[in-house]
Amino acid sequence: MTTTRDELMARLWPVSRRYLASYVLFNQAVADHLGMHPTDVQCLNLLTLEDGPVTTGRIAELTGLTSGSATRLVDRLEKAGLVARQRDQADRRRVLVAVLPEALERFGEVWRELSTDWAAVFAEDSEAELAFLLRHMNRTVELSHRQVARLTAMEPGGPGGPGRTDASGGPVGTDASDGPGRS
Repeated sequence: MTTTRDELMARLWPVSRRYLASYVLFNQAVADHLGMHPTDVQCLNLLTLEDGPVTTGRIAELTGLTSGSATRLVDRLEKAGLVARQRDQADRRRVLVAVLPEALERFGEVWRELSTDWAAVFAEDSEAELAFLLRHMNRTVELSHRQVARLTAMEPGGPGGPGRTDASGGPVGTDASDGPGRS
C-alpha cells in the first residue's frame, strides 16, 4: 500500500516540531557546556561562516537582533574573550568584530567531539539524498529569515502574549537603543 501525500504531511508536522525542539535543546546544551548564552553560541557560529570580520550592523542582520541588542551581544562576546573589535583598515570610521583564534579553538574542540556522530547520520545517505537535504536546508534557512522578519513586524507578544525579550532575557523596549518591538 502506497502512503499518500496527506498521510506523509500528517506525519511530517509532529516530526518537524520534534526536530526543531531537539535542535533548540541541543544548542542550549552546547551553550551550557561552553558557559555561554545560546544566542551568543549561534552568533559565533554565524561569524565563523562569514569571510572575515564584520560590523555590528551585519551581526544584527545575521541574528535578527536590533542594533542595540547586537551591540550588547558583542560586548558580552568581547568581555568573554571570544571576539575583538578592530578598526577597518579601509575606513577607519568603521569598527569590525573579529572572532579570536582562541574562540575558534574552543568551539572547534566541541565540534570535533560531536562531528563524528553527525557525520554518521549522513553516511547512509546517497548523493541524491544529500542533495535533497542540502536543498531542503537552504529553503528552510530562507523561510526562517522571512518568518523572523514577519514576526518582528508584528505587535510584540501578539494577542494576550507575554511580550518579547532581548538576547539577555530582558523585556524589549526598556533600552532606548532597541527601538519599538525589536530585540
